[in-house]
Amino acid sequence: MEGFRLSDTSKPRAVTTRWWWVRHAPVRSDGGNIYGQKDMPCDTSDRYVFEAVAKVLPRNAVWVSSNLMRTHQTAEAIWAAGFPRPAAMVQEVDFAEQNLGQWQGMNRAAFLASRPPGASWFADIREPAPGGESFMDLYDRVCRTIARITIEAAGRDVIAVGHGGTIKAALGLALGGVPEKGLSFDIDNCSITRLDHFASDERVVWRLPMVNQQPWIADPAHAAMHQPAGPEVAKLA
Repeated sequence: MEGFRLSDTSKPRAVTTRWWWVRHAPVRSDGGNIYGQKDMPCDTSDRYVFEAVAKVLPRNAVWVSSNLMRTHQTAEAIWAAGFPRPAAMVQEVDFAEQNLGQWQGMNRAAFLASRPPGASWFADIREPAPGGESFMDLYDRVCRTIARITIEAAGRDVIAVGHGGTIKAALGLALGGVPEKGLSFDIDNCSITRLDHFASDERVVWRLPMVNQQPWIADPAHAAMHQPAGPEVAKLA
């Protein structure tokens, strides 16, 4: 056909930036209590899990994490499992878990039993923890830092080691800027969530190729990566 071309260079090209979110490994020393922004260590002893995660993540990516040790320990475990260690990993304070203030240290099951049935988070998204933050505070800081890094790392892969609340906030952003939608998802320890950002002169869109992927899950011996934290926590008698 006259004038037909396989590629039309007149069309605006989209820049794709792929975010690979990894939730930190399980915290075993919390005593069943809410820890929020408390700087707790995590359990990285299950090498099989980290080998599986290492096989999925892209090489030559930009690495970022929160400022809390459990994200650093998780990244170290991925590198120790065979993933090439990056030259640097930037710590982003804005990617820390929600500051739950005076709720931190309270028994998780007892606290959640006191909340409305079916609640998907510790409180309404606009209700701040006493002496801490609301989920919207978390959402706003996560979104502004995602926006900055997406510009800085445009066209690249970004591996972000974060927290359950942080990743739920990122999902809310990708689902049209509706934080409540992000809270509908389970985000298990060490799981991978990928969010693709497409930007052109005409529009910006997000795609969600995978959420809460657990590449080790076929082997039930590694089921301990699921650490109940929401409404499924058993209520105290």
